[in-house]
Amino acid sequence: MNNFVFHNSTKVVFGKGTVGAIGDEIKNYGYKKVLFLYGGGSIKKNGVYDSVVDSLRRNSIEFVEVSGVKPNPVLSKVKEAIDVAKRENVEAILAVGGGSVIDSAKTIAAGFYYDGDIWDAFTGKYKVKKSLPIFVVLTISATGSEMNGGAVITNEDTKEKWSFWASTSFPKASIIDPTVQFSLPREQTVYGGVDAIVHVLEYYFDGSKGRKVMDRIMESIIKTIMEAIEILIDNPTNYEWRANLAWSATLALNGLTSVGSYGGDWSSHIIEHSLSALYDIAHGAGLAIVTPAWMRYVMNEDREKFERFAKEIFGKNNAEEGIEAFKGWLKKVGAPVSLKDVGISFEDVGKIAENAAIRSPFGKLKPLYKEDIIAILKLAFE
Repeated sequence: MNNFVFHNSTKVVFGKGTVGAIGDEIKNYGYKKVLFLYGGGSIKKNGVYDSVVDSLRRNSIEFVEVSGVKPNPVLSKVKEAIDVAKRENVEAILAVGGGSVIDSAKTIAAGFYYDGDIWDAFTGKYKVKKSLPIFVVLTISATGSEMNGGAVITNEDTKEKWSFWASTSFPKASIIDPTVQFSLPREQTVYGGVDAIVHVLEYYFDGSKGRKVMDRIMESIIKTIMEAIEILIDNPTNYEWRANLAWSATLALNGLTSVGSYGGDWSSHIIEHSLSALYDIAHGAGLAIVTPAWMRYVMNEDREKFERFAKEIFGKNNAEEGIEAFKGWLKKVGAPVSLKDVGISFEDVGKIAENAAIRSPFGKLKPLYKEDIIAILKLAFE
C-alpha cells in the first residue's frame, strides 16, 4: 500500500425527509444569497423544488435560479451561469440535481473568481485556488460529485469533455435523500450504478499492490451496487436498497477507494468522455461499452488482479471468464455492451480515437496511445 493522505471536508446529511434541511445548512454558514442551479425540471415534478424553495425561504435565503443543465453538461451553460452569479453577486451555489448539475456548480464557483475563460481550468492553464461555497441536494446517485472536488464539462466548440479537480470544489454540505430517487427512470438507475462501479474499478485496476483492506472494501461496494440495481429495476421504491445504492455511489468516489493507490487508471473514463462528447450518449452507457473492452485489452498487465476480480465478484476461474461475466451482467440489466448498440459505426473508430488521444498517453496499468485506443474501440464492437 502506498503512502496517502485522506481528507474529505464535505458534510453529508443522509436519509428520508432531509431535503428540507438544506436551508439550515446554508444559513449555518451565514450565506444569505445563492445561485439555485438545476437541470431540466424533473425536480418540479417530484416535489424537490418546492421543498428546497420552502427551506430557503424559511431561512430568509435569497436565491436566483438558473435551470437547463444538460445530462452531459456544457461549457456555454456554465458561462451563462457565471455571468448571472457575478451580476447578482451571490455568496454561494446551490446545486440540486445529479453529477451534471454539481459539476456545473463547481465550475461556476471557480469561474466566479476568474476573469479569464474558465475552460483554462480544464486545460491546466489555470489552477483553481478559490471557489464560491457549494451546497448540494442530490437527486441521482452516480458520479460521487456530491462528496469530491472533481468536475467534468464538455466544450461544445472543441468537442472535448475534460475534467479538473480542486480542493476548493468540495461541497460544504450535501443532502442525500434516497426517496427522491424513487421516480428515476430505470435506465438512469442502471447507468448511475454502472458509473459508480467503474469509479471503483479505476482504482481497483491501477496496478497498486498490497491494498488488502481496500480490495475487500471495493469488492463489497461493487457487489452491493450490482445487487441494488437488480432489485431496484423491479422495485424502484425499495428504500433500503435505494439507500445502499446511494451511499455506495458516494463511497465509490469520495476519496476512500483511492487510498494507497496510484491514483486510479481512468482510461475507461477518458475514452468514454470522447464518446459522450461526440455522440451525447449517457456516460454510464458509454462506460458499459468501453470498460469490458479495456479490461480485455489490459488484463495481462495484472492478470492476478483480474483473476481475483473474476473469483470474488462472479465466482469464475479466470480473467477471461470474469470479464465476460461482467459484460453479461451489464447486458442483463439493460446497459449497452457494444458500440453497435448505440448506433456508432465502425468507420467512426478513427474519429473517436483521435479525440481521446489528445490526452494520451494516459492510464496507470498500461499507458495508452492512439493505436491502443483504436484496438480497444475495435474490441468494443464485439
